Amino acid sequence: MTKSTNSRTLHRSQWLFLISWLTCSLAGHAQDAPTYQTPPKALADLVTAPLTPTVSLSDKGDMMLILEQAAAPGIDELAQPEFKLAGLRLNPANNGPSRARYITGLKLKKVMGKDEKALTGLPAAPLISFVQWSPDGTKIAFTHSTDSRIDLYIADVATAAAQKVGAVALNATLGAPYYWVSDSKSLVVKTIAAGRGPAPAISAVPAGPTTQENVGGKRGQAPTYQDLLKNPSDEKQFAYYTTSQVVRMGTDGSVTAIGEPGIIRSAEPSPDGRYVMVQTVHTPFSYLVPVNRFPLKTDIFALSGSLVKTLNDGPLQESVPYSRDGAPTGPRDFEWRADMPATVYYTVAQDKGDPKVNADIRDKVFQLEAPFSASPKEIYAAQFRFENFTWGNGTTALATEQWWQSRKSITKLVNPTTWQTSVLFDRSYEDRYSYPGQPDTKHNQYGRDVLNLLPNDEILLLNMQGASPEGDRPFVSLLNLKTKKSTELWRSAAPYFERPVAVLDAVKKVILTTRETPEENPNYYVRNVKARIAPVQVTFFPHPYPQLKGIQKQQLRYKRTDGVELTATLYTPVGYTKDQGPLPTFLWAYPAEFKSKEAASQVNGSPYQFNRVSYWGGAAFVTMGYAILDNASIPIVGEGDKEPNDTYVEQLVSSAKAAIDEGIRLGVVDSSRVGVGGHSYGAFMTANLLTHSNLFKAGIARSGAYNRTLTPFGFQNEQRSYWQAADVYNKMSPFMNADKMKTPLLLVHGEADNNTGTFPIQSERYYNALKGFGATTRLVFLPYESHGYTAKESLLHMLWEMNGWLDKYVKNPTSDGQVNKAGKLGGGKGK
Repeated sequence: MTKSTNSRTLHRSQWLFLISWLTCSLAGHAQDAPTYQTPPKALADLVTAPLTPTVSLSDKGDMMLILEQAAAPGIDELAQPEFKLAGLRLNPANNGPSRARYITGLKLKKVMGKDEKALTGLPAAPLISFVQWSPDGTKIAFTHSTDSRIDLYIADVATAAAQKVGAVALNATLGAPYYWVSDSKSLVVKTIAAGRGPAPAISAVPAGPTTQENVGGKRGQAPTYQDLLKNPSDEKQFAYYTTSQVVRMGTDGSVTAIGEPGIIRSAEPSPDGRYVMVQTVHTPFSYLVPVNRFPLKTDIFALSGSLVKTLNDGPLQESVPYSRDGAPTGPRDFEWRADMPATVYYTVAQDKGDPKVNADIRDKVFQLEAPFSASPKEIYAAQFRFENFTWGNGTTALATEQWWQSRKSITKLVNPTTWQTSVLFDRSYEDRYSYPGQPDTKHNQYGRDVLNLLPNDEILLLNMQGASPEGDRPFVSLLNLKTKKSTELWRSAAPYFERPVAVLDAVKKVILTTRETPEENPNYYVRNVKARIAPVQVTFFPHPYPQLKGIQKQQLRYKRTDGVELTATLYTPVGYTKDQGPLPTFLWAYPAEFKSKEAASQVNGSPYQFNRVSYWGGAAFVTMGYAILDNASIPIVGEGDKEPNDTYVEQLVSSAKAAIDEGIRLGVVDSSRVGVGGHSYGAFMTANLLTHSNLFKAGIARSGAYNRTLTPFGFQNEQRSYWQAADVYNKMSPFMNADKMKTPLLLVHGEADNNTGTFPIQSERYYNALKGFGATTRLVFLPYESHGYTAKESLLHMLWEMNGWLDKYVKNPTSDGQVNKAGKLGGGKGK
């Protein structure tokens, strides 16, 4: 999109960046270039390389929609107007998300044909989102975003011709703005209400103070959410931009209103197309939690527009127990049954949503059939938190429930007529080896996904990862629901890594897969898993960076001192041989918590996967002559009653040392030249490794959190509050141990980070603490960027910063580790 024409008023982010830059300049940081920089070409090419298209398959499996992805946007796009309200980031100019990544082209292709046909009738510069096939597979709907509105388009599959439908603009501030109705002739759409009027004025002069209160001492332990409402003016802006009118829109553009305008979170038609479930957010709003915790009313409307029944009006949820097993009180998660014409089901916690309350039954599930005049009927009781149903037919469905504290996952076979159940799978969901796979589904007469039941009550299970002691080997199996025994039909084998993507013919056992090797990027294939014949290639996407062919990859397996088995992927540069000597090394990782050493020890990855050298992780720097220890296992284990984080630092250091030692044993890693890096929780890891070990010459921490007292009611997978485990919080906080830091650390952060807990102030205050103790450090704020960076200029500058830091402190350090032989930061010229 082009830059907004409203350029006379500086946006808050622009002011903040200007002030920040001026402050740095006045503070004596004139050496910092005030313009974006570009890294060496080998790194820059990773940012500018064309993205491989994605694919969407028709229900019949005969047609393939190829979606061409947009490259990284320019910083001018991120600088467009953006409002941060109730946990949302929206574009007030067009009532859509402010940081969308768009599809720029659509092509249709027969799965077993060679010809591709680009859709005609697209706008000149399409910015496409929310692509959906119609239930009968004859049409494809999608949205196109402009500077001022979002429009609906529909393409005819037979002719590959698309056209704009209707004159109304869509509202996508709260997610998907439309759903197909099962007749494939109409859609339920959230639109900008007619006569909405001008936006409320934002006054710089407050009418009074902003207040919050907690009457009666009710507990409200919430995560550190960002972009929350802050004052009455925010409330008015939020209500204005999120309010929409639900309509039934025909494919001919005709419009019929459904209900009244409101803050519509979702509006989904029933499977038979006679009703619409409308969920509306309303006051009182909250300054403590985001919009998904606001009061929510659930209504059933007739498709003609009249109200049929109000199912529930839920209260504000500010006091949901802060736990992975916590849940709101009262009815929640209203959904349509996929296998019935118009039946709603929902869940109610039986333990007040509090996992600390002892209860034999945690959740109950109820259903209510059209015309919704009878009393709800209990259909399922869950020992743990109810997750979901996978519906099949009148006698077969699957129900899943989980409990995070024990990592327990139970899948039951359910008879939806008698509601009798039997356990199908009972496992720990962190045990990747035991994961059976995803049941194959198909569209029923309503266009909804249901179990694809074969004769003799069999279903196909697709396991796209296929974790095993031999590494990841995806597979397809056939499960008999009567005997509960499965038979493996096919498994990926060397020298390929091949994933099952979709079932094209369940009876004949024909599937669509993606296949890759270290030198061949993923492409789609048709494979008969029953017949022992070679698969047929159906797409021919080119290698995204052919100049990097020849990079070497090795899957490492090793142990840390407590016996936990670990893995990492070792990348070495093109043409490297061990007789050239050990290399400067960059370790990139992200810690993960486990409840058992056995699960933590499971093998991860495959040596046969494509060498995807992304600009985002550590592997990019193999192009700069480094050995890369990528995705090194950093398991933090707490067995039984022990919590993983009680020994976080010890396990962290032990895991990193084990990876380095293995690289040294192989003769690849130069122990005197090792750097470490990570993003988000990986940044937190990096700061802790530099603080509590002498394994590394330097570190790079991107968008992390370093002071855990700023996330006092838990963080990552830590469920205890600061007041329950103060010693753990303090020991794990690099900020609290800033005086121990002696290793150079580069801090990078998105100036507009909205991730829970990783406020930009985390990096700012940590940098100030490190500077106060004389540590070698550098802080880089990227304007307009959130937790993940998207603008081309930002990504190029990020790589420039990282390359310069590694070059100065890891590749070419002097004896004191402080001065680079080249004497200059940065690996490329200014842009």
